Amino acid sequence: MKKSGLKSLAQVLLATAVLSLAACETAPPVQEMSDARQAIAVAKEAGAAEKAAIHLKAAESYLQSAEQKLNERQYSQARYNAKQAKMKALDALKASEAAEADSPDDSR
Repeated sequence: MKKSGLKSLAQVLLATAVLSLAACETAPPVQEMSDARQAIAVAKEAGAAEKAAIHLKAAESYLQSAEQKLNERQYSQARYNAKQAKMKALDALKASEAAEADSPDDSR
């Protein structure tokens, strides 16, 4: 392959990579939103509303912000907020499980 052919191929590959990255930012964060909602639901089922309210409220706040950004088509920020919502929901779940493990067993 000639140098000009290599240069053209490199330019095409670079353009493809840039367009692929741009497409990621322009696509709605459907999976991230779903993951966040599911994580919040699991945390609630584990009793996070009572045992880890601070973490759960933070997760719900991030999810609400993600939904707002999604509606505004600010997909990058929506994706970030959805990921943060999931992380906070997982924190709430862990805190709920820890509180459950620390509480005395009432069945005795």
